[in-house]
Amino acid sequence: MGRVLVSDIMTRDPITIKPNSNLLDCAKKMVQKKVGSLLLVEKKRLVGFISHMDILWALVKKSKQDLSEIKAIDISSKKIAKISPTRTIEDAINKMKKLKFERLPVLHKGELVGMVTIRDILNFKPEFYPELEEFAEIREESNKLKRIKKRDLIIEGICEECGNYNILHTFNGMLICETCKNSS
Repeated sequence: MGRVLVSDIMTRDPITIKPNSNLLDCAKKMVQKKVGSLLLVEKKRLVGFISHMDILWALVKKSKQDLSEIKAIDISSKKIAKISPTRTIEDAINKMKKLKFERLPVLHKGELVGMVTIRDILNFKPEFYPELEEFAEIREESNKLKRIKKRDLIIEGICEECGNYNILHTFNGMLICETCKNSS
């Protein structure tokens, strides 16, 4: 199993679009091709990546602008995780887990040659499902923790730091009062 390469299971003709395409065209192409992301390619070189979440972000954050006026490259991530076609499936899974990504563009000598996704891996080797399901659960729990940390939970009780009864805030996994929080 360790000898199965990314090139053996990758999608060889991923859905791409020009970097200067507007977000409206990107959204239309995603709907038409039933995909959640597009690779931005110029002369076989990967220059960006845009997902449906990026388009939703632009729709909310740039609501006063028309989606047909925003270029895909303008909201695309500049750093793109990628993998070589000569790497093993295990390498791809490990990279996806580490980065919490569900897909990786495949590049050979700087040129886009494909895309490998969790779906590609599961279609080839369904017994990886428990391992990848664990990855999805970890990602979901991580997202929940981020949401909890973003909002400061305020309750009344006994401070875990000084022992006084007060309004408590979550801080470093503890419930502490304002005074202890400010002194930390």
